[in-house]
Amino acid sequence: MINKKSKANFALFALAVIFFAVGVTEFISVGVLPAISKSFMITTSTAGLITTIYALGVALGAPILTILTAKFQRKGTILGAIIIFIIGHLIIGFTTNFGEVIFGRLIAGASHGLLFALSSTIAAELVDESRQASAIAYIFTGFTIATALGAPLGTAVSTYWGWRIPFLAIATLGIVAWILNRVALPKQARKNVEISSIADQVKLILHPHVLLTLLITILGYGGTFATFTYLSSILQKITHVPANQVSLFLVIYGIAIAIGNTLGGKLGNAKPINALFGIFIVQGLALFAFYFTVTNIYLSTLNIVLLGLVAFMSVPVLQSYILILAKSYSFKAVDVASSLNTSAFSFGIVGGSFLGGIALDTYGLRSTMLLAAAMVALAVLLMLVENKFENKRQK
Repeated sequence: MINKKSKANFALFALAVIFFAVGVTEFISVGVLPAISKSFMITTSTAGLITTIYALGVALGAPILTILTAKFQRKGTILGAIIIFIIGHLIIGFTTNFGEVIFGRLIAGASHGLLFALSSTIAAELVDESRQASAIAYIFTGFTIATALGAPLGTAVSTYWGWRIPFLAIATLGIVAWILNRVALPKQARKNVEISSIADQVKLILHPHVLLTLLITILGYGGTFATFTYLSSILQKITHVPANQVSLFLVIYGIAIAIGNTLGGKLGNAKPINALFGIFIVQGLALFAFYFTVTNIYLSTLNIVLLGLVAFMSVPVLQSYILILAKSYSFKAVDVASSLNTSAFSFGIVGGSFLGGIALDTYGLRSTMLLAAAMVALAVLLMLVENKFENKRQK
């Protein structure tokens, strides 16, 4: 007889496979850009729309689809979203038109947003409240492993077998995720939570404490991507790492991310505010230090490991904390809270990459590190205000 804990662990594993699939497709775009550009005879910047449109799909899809599917059972909604995810990648894999590639990325991104929002909520409900951050960190492990593998795999596979194969492989991975979640997820994962009304949702969205937390998410996560987006170029042009060795550094960075994500889950279980404050301080200092260590391959390698450790360490803490706030301010709108934070992560990617690009064009590659450090420093300052809100909430 399988006990309750084993069933919960299996369900968490199934959710982690979802996160791995969406993580691979989000980061694989970096590796396939040159091949797509060549295939459709378009500029690299135009091909780069596969990254921007995907992130936009995640940012918009998370809250909109979560609200539209609020009355549906979560398990059925997740399985439906995985099917849309698979269809999006089949469109990309078999199309001969770049516009259809963009459409496939958009609907795959929208399903990603819904999957992240609901999976985080379900993961938190599968365990005791004291283990919520750890449970969310566990399923995010799939995403962080994909961060390490996505770009290198995309580059290697598209070079030898063409850029379509990675997307078809992701569709196959989606089928595996569908089967696992069909078997593993409980039929009713809501624990009798009532459906939220529009009033509940608006109340939560407009609450100052929630808005502040979302802004902190955008700045903290965006600070990571202001530099990470251009890490390959930084390594080749400033650190002078040979092009064929850059993938190794990305893998090292990704492994550090996976470790940091797990640590973040453990740190965030007890005192999330203290954990976030410490994480952002270390992250800001590491980004600032990278400006000075980047020219030395040994020091920069150590710095990259540190950056990897703190890059996603705040993610499970923030995701768990936003659910805590939802239960305090608008209990019925827990799913919406999760979707809003998912959107905030995506807006962080878009904003960090965009601002990093402006800094790069204006002041050069190294300036992205200072910009990133400044964004995280602002998140640290806002954490002081966040702490006041938290003290008031607990009274």
